[in-house]
Amino acid sequence: MAVKRRVKIITDSGCDLPEGWEKTYGIDIMSFEIDLDDITYRERIDVTSKEFYALMNNSSSIPTTNQILVERFEAKFRQCLSDGEREVLMILINSKGSQTYSNALAARKNLEDNGELGSMKVHIIDSRTYSVGYGFAIVEAVKKLDAGQSMDLVLDYLDDWFSCAEVYILPLSLRHMKKSGRITAAAAFLGELMGLKPVISLIDGVSEVLKKVRGENALLDEATKIIKASATPETPWLAVCADEPEFYERFVKRMTKELGRPPAIEAYIGGVVGCNTGPKVAAVVIKGKHRGQMKVDN
Repeated sequence: MAVKRRVKIITDSGCDLPEGWEKTYGIDIMSFEIDLDDITYRERIDVTSKEFYALMNNSSSIPTTNQILVERFEAKFRQCLSDGEREVLMILINSKGSQTYSNALAARKNLEDNGELGSMKVHIIDSRTYSVGYGFAIVEAVKKLDAGQSMDLVLDYLDDWFSCAEVYILPLSLRHMKKSGRITAAAAFLGELMGLKPVISLIDGVSEVLKKVRGENALLDEATKIIKASATPETPWLAVCADEPEFYERFVKRMTKELGRPPAIEAYIGGVVGCNTGPKVAAVVIKGKHRGQMKVDN
């Protein structure tokens, strides 16, 4: 009989963990809902990432995402209480791009105010990043907790990672980014008519065009230089792709050679993140310089 973990781990489907990892590591993933062509899909439940991109590629409309509402978080916390959980660690998508984090805080407060929460501790963390930028950290937190580390040490680890995580995006098309408006640097980019492609950083929810180049080879060259210069030596890096496998494979091969180690995680960009990046993109997450403490509400 399996021993019950002393801490319940909860996240949202924007974490982009590879399929099956939630079962392997005992992670409760709450699905975002995505609207496309008047149909609502529950990420990781109704469609896989690859299936969603097939739907997106065959649609002329831009999909939209729905935040996880307060009521769903309240129901999740009540389920934890019913299951006898004593401590919950919830790690959520960047609060600058979604109200999900704020909704989780509101749900916990509602239960506290009603006297329902009792002695169950609920830690809610704003990851300040996207995709496997927090998916990786969740898995590492699970490993540390299962190895017997204290919650304080795990929170210190998460603070360090989220205060250093940097995302670098290599888009081959900016159509979805511009229409979604979520990645403002892409929306302001004016070089497409000249055949230019940008290297975009996404740090603490703020995007910036770092370089404009012509052609995929130049894009790989410049991105590799920028990322290598920014990455803390001998730390994990993570790779994600959407619907551009050939370009992604070239990118990962270059990064592996330059950094001297393969990615700690390779994953497919899920629908929630893909709604804003579009299908023609590859990206990496690295550990850069420390920028300050994360948001954690205990």
